[in-house]
Amino acid sequence: MLVTVKTSSVINAPIEQVWGKIRDFNGLPNWYPSVIDSHIENNEPSDKIGCVRSFNREDGLTLREKLLEIDEQKHICTYLLLEPNKPMEDYVCTIQLLPITDGDHTTYIEWLANFKCLPEEEPELRQNLEKVFQIGFDALKEIFSR
Repeated sequence: MLVTVKTSSVINAPIEQVWGKIRDFNGLPNWYPSVIDSHIENNEPSDKIGCVRSFNREDGLTLREKLLEIDEQKHICTYLLLEPNKPMEDYVCTIQLLPITDGDHTTYIEWLANFKCLPEEEPELRQNLEKVFQIGFDALKEIFSR
């Protein structure tokens, strides 16, 4: 079963400031709370399409993700989870930013995940991902409220 999880929020900061955090594919430890370290494999640049980031979380899990797209004009970053994360398969995420034009200091952020799973696993996986994405939104909000 193909599943799409889409969440969104508003960050009280100009799009270029928020994009500065998101576009750094190696920068998760700088804004996502449970990520303790990250590195780009083979010493490649963190904005090179195809580069692979390996990062460790506080819970001991290590993940590897491949950068599929980074669009500076549309403020889009898309990546693929390399190792299967059972019970999800073919997990691809996109983060996109849009400026909110009513004023000039806020940004709309959308985090979208597509993956395959068994139908009975979908509700729990959806709920877990929505929580993961909300933690990221909340962390960004906190960073830009200082």
